[in-house]
Amino acid sequence: MAALIVAAMVVGALHTIAPDHWLPFAALARSRGWSARRAARTTVLCGFGHVTVSAALAVAALFVGLTVVHSLGARIESKSIYLLIAFGAAYMIWGFLRDPLAVTHPHRHPHGHHDHDHGLTEWSLFLLFSADPCVAVIPMVMVAASSGWRAVALVIIAYEIATLSTMVALVTTAHAGARALRAPWLDRYGDAAAGALIVTMGTVMAVFGW
Repeated sequence: MAALIVAAMVVGALHTIAPDHWLPFAALARSRGWSARRAARTTVLCGFGHVTVSAALAVAALFVGLTVVHSLGARIESKSIYLLIAFGAAYMIWGFLRDPLAVTHPHRHPHGHHDHDHGLTEWSLFLLFSADPCVAVIPMVMVAASSGWRAVALVIIAYEIATLSTMVALVTTAHAGARALRAPWLDRYGDAAAGALIVTMGTVMAVFGW
């Protein structure tokens, strides 16, 4: 059981290193002018959705079978990158249309619109990450089930803690580095640049099957 919990934590941490788990948050935090706390809070929210859906699929596998659920989860996971690309493209287009307003109206603060999206960006990311389950946790939950529901809960909790902790650490680090970047074009087209970065990352991952 101890080995299974450690395995869950290692898998949770390692799968989070993939750039689609942290780069979008860092890019959007830079373009939206988020504080480190808001970036971390958004990361935890989206990571929770990501892990909870994964755990729900794992529990469902206990009732309907591993093969069916694993196949379904893998299919959803493979398509979710295209949703992220679509989100990045839409955000990039919106950025090109929106960001020049901060420049053409000099009496406004360059980042004044960043604090008035009413959480739309965060909840959009939450839906995207909830639609992107990680099927790696399913076999571990299946094995833990032989030891009872307490073991299942421990594996899921260990996986969730490792995933969220790694995501927050990576986003916080990347956010600090991104905030240090100072350039006029970033102030003007920061949102568009963030969208373009997400599209590029998603395209590379889709092409190479990461």
